[in-house]
Amino acid sequence: MTAVSATSPDTLAEPGGRLSEEIAAARVYRTQAKAANTLRAYTSDWVRFEGWCDERGLTPLPARTEAVATYLAALALAGKADTTIGRHLAAIGWKHRQDGHVPPTQRDARGVISDTLAGIRREARARPRARKSAITARELAAMIAVAEGEGTRSIRDRAILALGLAAALRRSELVGLELRDVELVDKGLKLTLRYSKTDQEGEGQEIAVPAGKVLKPLERLKAWLAVRGHGAGPLFYQIDPQGRPTDAPMSDRSIARLIQKYAGRVGIDPEAVAGHSLRAGFLTEASRNGATIAKMQEVSRHKKVEVLLGYVRSAELFDDHAGEGFL
Repeated sequence: MTAVSATSPDTLAEPGGRLSEEIAAARVYRTQAKAANTLRAYTSDWVRFEGWCDERGLTPLPARTEAVATYLAALALAGKADTTIGRHLAAIGWKHRQDGHVPPTQRDARGVISDTLAGIRREARARPRARKSAITARELAAMIAVAEGEGTRSIRDRAILALGLAAALRRSELVGLELRDVELVDKGLKLTLRYSKTDQEGEGQEIAVPAGKVLKPLERLKAWLAVRGHGAGPLFYQIDPQGRPTDAPMSDRSIARLIQKYAGRVGIDPEAVAGHSLRAGFLTEASRNGATIAKMQEVSRHKKVEVLLGYVRSAELFDDHAGEGFL
């Protein structure tokens, strides 16, 4: 019997029979190692790095460690957050591995990349971070009200706004939802998140969303489903300039732009809010209404309670204030 060397599936010869099928399966599983949203982000980040290299006459693949370190510095100079810069670095490493090259970080014997990234993060910690504001339930109700009309876009946008806050969803989770992830029940609806920031392995997380009496997420979603139809695919589609749904999913950036658009229409500074503002709004409102940390965690799916305590402290900042009786 001929021995097969312990190499990656991509380096094996292409024999016939069972091994060929197994090699093909290994390649499919490899592509599924990352969530779809992560792959889209990595692909976009890689294209940007490739363009940066082309403009400067540098080789992007395989990239020199000095070139990668300089690129990270360029991103920092452009005002990118340190977390975004870290994702760009991860994307560069991912592309190298996909094409059979050793990632630059594994060839960084002198620590050029690691030192540059450490310096960027140190400087970021020294700068005060401008946190985006939470959108309250009252503000969101006003935003939904100005998304008036029965056009396709308005119906979709109202559903996104209501569901985004009601389920404390990240923008990547909103665009990652598919029709199969929604179950309508007597008291509202159940959402199944197959992948999220805190569930990269895709074990799945279920969220209960009440029908609601003010924001009415169930009613808004039913109206959208009547327009969308019941075919498989993304829950929320892109809409073309003529107001017709396409078969393409929305991007997470389009969610942020949508939120900022309607915030501006009700007098909220668009620069003060972003995609995370709906999620933050749910947690802030839940705390104000006396929800326990455990019940908040059921919806938000935070791994660390300390993060939730930050929302509680923010919501209760003026409650029972020490100076209330004499100021």
